[in-house]
Amino acid sequence: MDNIKTREQRLSALRLRSSTPVLIVGGGINGISTFRELALQGIPAILVENGDWCQAASGALSRMIHGGLRYLETGEFTLVKESVTERDRLLKNASHYVFPLRTTVPIDNLAGGLVNATRRFLRLSDRPTRRGALLIKTGLSLYDIYTRQYGSMPKHQVRNEAATRDRWPGFAPWVKYSASYYDAWISAPERLGFELIDDAEKACPEALALNYLQLVSAEGETVILQDALSGERFSLQPHVLVNAGGAWIDQLNQRISSRNDLPKLIGGTKGSHLILDHPELLQMLDGEMVYFENQEGRVCIMFPWFGKVLVGSTDIRVDDPDAVVCEEEEKSYILESLRFVFPHIEVADSAIVYTFCGVRPLPASEAKLNGQISRNHSLVVLPADANRAWSTLCLVGGKWTTFRQFGEEAADRVLRLLGEKRQVSSGDVPIGGGRDFPKPSGQTAWLAQLAQRYGVPLPRVMQLAKRYGSRALPLLALIQQHGEQMLQHHATYSDVELRYLIEHEQVCQLEDLLVRRTSLAICGELSAPLVQEIAQIMAAALGWSDSERTQQLQRGCANLARLHGLTGLYPTVFQEKTRHVSNQ
Repeated sequence: MDNIKTREQRLSALRLRSSTPVLIVGGGINGISTFRELALQGIPAILVENGDWCQAASGALSRMIHGGLRYLETGEFTLVKESVTERDRLLKNASHYVFPLRTTVPIDNLAGGLVNATRRFLRLSDRPTRRGALLIKTGLSLYDIYTRQYGSMPKHQVRNEAATRDRWPGFAPWVKYSASYYDAWISAPERLGFELIDDAEKACPEALALNYLQLVSAEGETVILQDALSGERFSLQPHVLVNAGGAWIDQLNQRISSRNDLPKLIGGTKGSHLILDHPELLQMLDGEMVYFENQEGRVCIMFPWFGKVLVGSTDIRVDDPDAVVCEEEEKSYILESLRFVFPHIEVADSAIVYTFCGVRPLPASEAKLNGQISRNHSLVVLPADANRAWSTLCLVGGKWTTFRQFGEEAADRVLRLLGEKRQVSSGDVPIGGGRDFPKPSGQTAWLAQLAQRYGVPLPRVMQLAKRYGSRALPLLALIQQHGEQMLQHHATYSDVELRYLIEHEQVCQLEDLLVRRTSLAICGELSAPLVQEIAQIMAAALGWSDSERTQQLQRGCANLARLHGLTGLYPTVFQEKTRHVSNQ
């Protein structure tokens, strides 16, 4: 059993630190990756996040780990090469959460888009256009070259109309051809983010990561941090500050600098997604993703998601990242895009079991179309000046697929600023539960051995291994020692399992557990009785009073309703809102 480091122990360690070589602000995947890279080099960095890990854009991705097929059209070959390489690294290093995904592209013509694609490649046009079978085959052939050189996926396939109809009878009449290739998907990105943090702290015990800790101001050589839960303040003098604030990078730079001429670095776009409980659509997809262009040429996706269907997304420029939610018009837009491909599919409002959105931290751009903004990443250094004693390294852009590469580049820049050199490469280092996790061919025997070793029924062992990979082993040891009681309102989670997550994975708020450490929310499995039951377990584990538990329920359920469309989980919240509105 690994040692438990409580939040109070983490805060005690922070109280003993008056300075740090590196302070990383922002607990999304880019900040986490940089933290891990530095920890592997023995650098005792401090990582802080004003909410929970992967709470914003890093928890609102399309759940794809992809090689960047569409970047070929804009000539970003280096980004495609990097994406394919990192995709395949994740398939190997995080095989408990990242899996191959067969992907099909519906096509309406043979030769369309060739002229405009050439103009787009040469940056002579921003106009979207429908891409024909020949153009898509050319792109997939180039993709295969990168995959064969840097990856291991099967080759693409192009089908004629008869073969397309045979496989996809529900496609719209406009679909004349289809092309299939392989990319990958990620089942638990928020969990993988936490596992990277956990691995980092184990690699460098002096490295420290704290969620719910805000950077509130900078005074001279000192940065002021504040515990969002207790209000306690901490002073730190960093040598290098890494701004991994994502969509909030510019806001953070303004907070820590008195300069009026800071460059605008971020021009974020909002992406919304839906989770649908739709058995007919799920059956039609039959394990594949459909990657298509809607009526206006915007790329959309849909693929199976734990018995549901994930559909997305939108791409809307936003100025205030704090105000984003999936709006009703976005739901309509996504469903209209779905019907463009599957015109006979009807989706009732009740089929939408979860919504989510985030702001992509794209670089500031003058591009007329959001799709033309580069998805590449970059580093911007703001040097120390008379009012700021530390250098600030800003992490601009980036995406889940290439987080390791971006973190490596950021860490190398930090190491140069510190006068240090890289000691270890992370390219072949397994992540979290991917460590000692067997290949598919060996999993049956491995699972059977675990069931025998721990005396836990094989179906339960399979369930836990699917959720946590090899990190299920200490949990199995706990179950062997103490037994477990399955939840009254959810037969596949137990009290021991949830307490283990609470005590070992920096769970502070009810939402942390419901949305990010488990898949209960996104899979549409929450109910009012279940939320109440889990809140009671959290209260016992974290020592909440009855009033604190009630506050957690009210706040958590209100946020689930506002951000994810999950209403009715705690009716008191909405009754109070109704009374308030009626009194206006």
